[in-house]
Amino acid sequence: MAGANSNYGREQAWQLLTEWTQSENLRKHALAVEACVAAYGEQEADRLGLSGEERGSLLNLYSTTALLHDFDYERHPTAEEHPFAGVRELERLGWPEEMRTAILGHAQYSGVPRASQLAKALFACDELAGFLTACALIKPSKAIADVEVTSVKKKMKDKAFARGVHREDIVLGASELGVDLDAHIAFCIEAMKKRAGELGL
Repeated sequence: MAGANSNYGREQAWQLLTEWTQSENLRKHALAVEACVAAYGEQEADRLGLSGEERGSLLNLYSTTALLHDFDYERHPTAEEHPFAGVRELERLGWPEEMRTAILGHAQYSGVPRASQLAKALFACDELAGFLTACALIKPSKAIADVEVTSVKKKMKDKAFARGVHREDIVLGASELGVDLDAHIAFCIEAMKKRAGELGL
C-alpha cells in the first residue's frame, strides 16, 4: 500500500502545505477536508478489515491526500494551473500515484475520473468542508457543534450564502460515494467536531 514510507507521512505533508500556503484560512480548509476524508478512510479500513501497518498506511494516504489537495492553490489559483502544478511537484518529490490521481480528480475540469474510494471521498468532502465551516462561522458560537443538517440543507438553497461553494459538487460527491446526502453532511459535521479546536470552530 502506498504511503507507508515515513518520508511521505502527515508531518511531511503539513510541512509542504505550510511552505506553499501562507493563508490561515486555506490551511484550515486543508485541515477540515482532512478531518472528513480521514473519517471516510477509517470507514474504508474497517470495511476492508485492515489492521496494523496496512491500516496505518491507508489512513496516512487519506490524511496526506486531503492535506495536500489544494497546497498549490495560493501560488497557482487558476484552472490552467491548479491542481496540475501541485501534482507535478508531488510527482517530483515521489508522493504516491494514488494520491496524485485523487488530487487531479477533485477538480471537475481536469477530466481525470474518480475511480478510487479515496478520490471519491476527497471530491465529496472538499466543497462540503468549506460549506460547513461557513455555516459554523455564522453561528453566534462560531462552533461546528451547533451546525445541524437541516440548517445546512436550508443554506444550500440560499445562493447568496457562501457563493463560492459549488452546491452541485456536494450533491454529486455524496452520490458518487453512494451515501445519502443528509448522512454525508452529518458524517462530516461529526468528523469536524472531533477536530474543532484545530479548526478554530
